[in-house]
Amino acid sequence: MNTELSPNRAPLRVAVAQTQARPGDVAHNASEAASVVKAAGDEGVRVLLFPELSLTGYEPAWLRASLPAQAVDPQGEELEVIRAACRASGVTAIVGAPRALGRKSAISALVIDEQGRTAAVCDKQHLEAHEREVFDPGTAGCCTVVVDGWCLAIGICYDASFPEHARAAALAGADAYLCGGAFVQGDSDHRRSVYFPARALENTFYVLFANFAGQQGPWEFCGGSAIYGPNGRLLAEAGSQGPTLAIADLDDADLDAVRKQLTMLQDVAESSGKDLSGSSKRDHGPRSTACVM
Repeated sequence: MNTELSPNRAPLRVAVAQTQARPGDVAHNASEAASVVKAAGDEGVRVLLFPELSLTGYEPAWLRASLPAQAVDPQGEELEVIRAACRASGVTAIVGAPRALGRKSAISALVIDEQGRTAAVCDKQHLEAHEREVFDPGTAGCCTVVVDGWCLAIGICYDASFPEHARAAALAGADAYLCGGAFVQGDSDHRRSVYFPARALENTFYVLFANFAGQQGPWEFCGGSAIYGPNGRLLAEAGSQGPTLAIADLDDADLDAVRKQLTMLQDVAESSGKDLSGSSKRDHGPRSTACVM
């Protein structure tokens, strides 16, 4: 990984969507997501992150009763309204959905690119105890997408509780870590407030976090969707009340300046014998692609 400034890479405008969901109503939630995609596109956003399971909601009783029978097909017609919005707006949207995985399901992030294609399907790697009744963890490693030359790693909620998940992505060349979540009021909210700026600071990359607001079943979600800079400082925040967008620009000059001042990533790579000299930045084309780290 090369931490030098890439002179040909323009700033990337990104956003996190703080949303509410109707449990199990994929048609409604997809339509709402399409409206948010359009609004983001009107603001020049190129990448838009939604919460964990944004297309079905995170209502435990519905998940237990309905999956895997009502899992979302990543190529299915129910996503067409979002595909059309992405094509019209030039936005790459990362939406959350359960997908069938063997006898259970995976908690997945579906990457719908600016051409309306499902460019990647990224599965949650770490599951909390109550999730294991319904879901199996992903096994493919940390998923990344590339948009306009920026390498974006994807995590899902509890993945961010494990610093090594984000660290592996940073060492492999990610410029940002995008994590849709489902954090609720109370201790969960406290952890949310710690994890995401910490992941940004310790890896000197950008972090995007998208969360629900409002009530779903027994859960009262805490909002707090936010974008953090590579020094862990807050760049944009959605607050705790209601659906909204938070928007910020990822900028090479800022990333380069932070990494010259804070050398933790280079230091940990050198101590573990890793070579960060080959930058993925310079090789990424202008369109959305996908790879697995």
